[in-house]
Amino acid sequence: MSERAANTTVLVTGASGTLGSAVVPRLEKEGYRVRPMSRRARPGWVAADLRTGEGLAEAVDGVDVIVHLASAPGRPQQTDVEGSRLLLTEARHAGVRHVLYVSINGIDRVPYRYYQAKLDTEEVVKASGVPYTILRAAQFHPFVETLLALVSKAGPVIIDPKWQVQPVAVDDVADRIADLIAAPPTGETTEYAGPQVLTFDELARSWRAARGSRRPIWRLPFPGGMARAIRAGAQTTTATPTGTGTWPEYLAAKYR
Repeated sequence: MSERAANTTVLVTGASGTLGSAVVPRLEKEGYRVRPMSRRARPGWVAADLRTGEGLAEAVDGVDVIVHLASAPGRPQQTDVEGSRLLLTEARHAGVRHVLYVSINGIDRVPYRYYQAKLDTEEVVKASGVPYTILRAAQFHPFVETLLALVSKAGPVIIDPKWQVQPVAVDDVADRIADLIAAPPTGETTEYAGPQVLTFDELARSWRAARGSRRPIWRLPFPGGMARAIRAGAQTTTATPTGTGTWPEYLAAKYR
């Protein structure tokens, strides 16, 4: 535990989400004074609502660093864009020294409404007056599995076999966040992904095998600009460092 961490209060928005659930204990292990935030009150947490601004001034009071994870894909304009504007206005008034905003890898290369909202949110962060670092993370292993389960609801696993992704372990992203907040804000946008670029054909076959499933895989080229961009590798990156946890390791741990 470093003396700097012990004297640093970190607000984590979206603390109850997939990434937040890994980030909070990771930062606590480093010795930070962690203040988890969610819309619902719970013991030891701060309750605040990005949609309305209620509770945000209290949430950022005395905070040194914000790890901003909260997002709402169903209503990104209200929560991600405008909610971040409300949060960072209060953060500037409170003298927050560093906001680390977690965005999504490839959003400037894939035409998708939610991704456009994330880009808009990045611009809010940049214009906020709060020193910042933006980390674009690739798709988490559990998200990829959720997507495969979704396209299997009718029975067969229906995929675009040439879609390319570079999935990353949630714990690796939590480690990367810990590294970034231990350093001064960069004022830059960096990407972060797993160690392997995989096609959805490879993902689907390995997922099916790990689960002992015999359901067929239907391979269809999906239409539209978003599908074309993902086939072209728009959500992969050559950025380093990368995470170390692999998709096969994720499957082995879950289905062993």
